[in-house]
Amino acid sequence: MKKGVDYIGVGCGAMIFNADGKVFLAKRGPNARNESGKWDFPGGGVEFSERCEDALKREIKEEYDIEIEIIELLDVVSHILHEEKQHWVSPSYIAKITSGEPKIMEPEKCEEIKWIELKDIDSDSLTLTSQSDIKKYTEKYGFDTPKIQ
Repeated sequence: MKKGVDYIGVGCGAMIFNADGKVFLAKRGPNARNESGKWDFPGGGVEFSERCEDALKREIKEEYDIEIEIIELLDVVSHILHEEKQHWVSPSYIAKITSGEPKIMEPEKCEEIKWIELKDIDSDSLTLTSQSDIKKYTEKYGFDTPKIQ
């Protein structure tokens, strides 16, 4: 049985900011679980008996070889993909990078990465959860990034 397909899956993601106030984006590769070719705020699936926050830190380390600190819960998104016949519930967080320089560790799942100013993001190029995240974030903070130290 596949999570998100045969039963509702739990995934988590984060808007990860650097010291310059830019946010980290990753372009989903051909073997991504869903929404291949779209940009998103990275994350991954939660395993049985794993806290969402721990899953997020694990996934970010595995996929980009960086360590993060979670600042706050931003939202919980209902990620329903009718065309792909998938259903996920996805807590989204705000985080900051604490060590490492991002690099693509799983090229089949991620084609490209970048740091970008919030105001420069084309929301049409984002996954559904990332579109929801940026909407929630800008409602709360505007396009001004809180100072992340």
